[in-house]
Amino acid sequence: MTSQVAGIVTEVLIESGTEVEHGTKLVQLDTSVEVADLASAIATRREAEVAYARQTDLMNKKVTSEANLDTARAKQETAQAAVKRIEAVIAQKAIAAPFSGRVGIRKVEEGQYVSAGMALVSLQALDPIRADFPMPEQHIGKLRVGEPIELTVDAYPGEVFKGEIQSLDARVAQDTRTLLVRAILPNKERKLLPGMFANVSVLVGQPADVVTVPRTAVTHSLYGDSIYVARPAAEQGNASAGATAAGEAAAQLVAERRFVRTGQVREDRIAITFGLAAGEQVITTGQLKLNPGAAIHIDKSQALSPPPERPKL
Repeated sequence: MTSQVAGIVTEVLIESGTEVEHGTKLVQLDTSVEVADLASAIATRREAEVAYARQTDLMNKKVTSEANLDTARAKQETAQAAVKRIEAVIAQKAIAAPFSGRVGIRKVEEGQYVSAGMALVSLQALDPIRADFPMPEQHIGKLRVGEPIELTVDAYPGEVFKGEIQSLDARVAQDTRTLLVRAILPNKERKLLPGMFANVSVLVGQPADVVTVPRTAVTHSLYGDSIYVARPAAEQGNASAGATAAGEAAAQLVAERRFVRTGQVREDRIAITFGLAAGEQVITTGQLKLNPGAAIHIDKSQALSPPPERPKL
């Protein structure tokens, strides 16, 4: 909330963090000069109205000219405009809430001089609350106003807030190739606050089975995305090899590099739309030391564990 005019703060009528209704006066600036000017303007207007009424009566009696009547009418209208202007300035010095919401920490005190445009206090409408988030360009065709969304925030782990898409932006951002989407959510308990980082999921279409792998399993390069798959080595040796040697060869694993096509990402897992079948074993760590066809041994004693909280990008 800002002031349109400068002045001295004479009253601060709200406390920080309180709920206010539409039209509640928040801050009052000094209006002593304007009140005096208003009294003078009202007196001038009254005089102009009397003069105009006199000229109207004389005009009806045909003892004055139309020029005198027009001059009296102009003075009356000028006096009325002067009164309205001063009343508007007085109204501008009473800063009221334009909508219902919660006020933040106030930035002014009584006796403080404020200039035009200076921030006095913040006012946030919390119920309902809007959430703005970008969506990749390739998913624009799936978005519709009214589609349900689910939202989670770090402040309330495990709690899901539900809402719906309210509007879609009219253009795609050229730098990120994303479309800005605005959702609206009920917030009766005032848990969601403006500025929070949120994870938003748009619920479109029907559930479908997809193959997913940990994000660390995918290697990104200029040639494409690839995954190392652990598969049994082909049987080696001749027909005279013993059963023990054949068993060891069958138990040995080798690394097979496959180029895959990735899909959506959800938390620590990424969907694979091409190149990988369900049930296949993939390598999630140590890819830098692997070559295609290299013999591998699975050692989970020093497996990497994800952090309790992923960093926000």
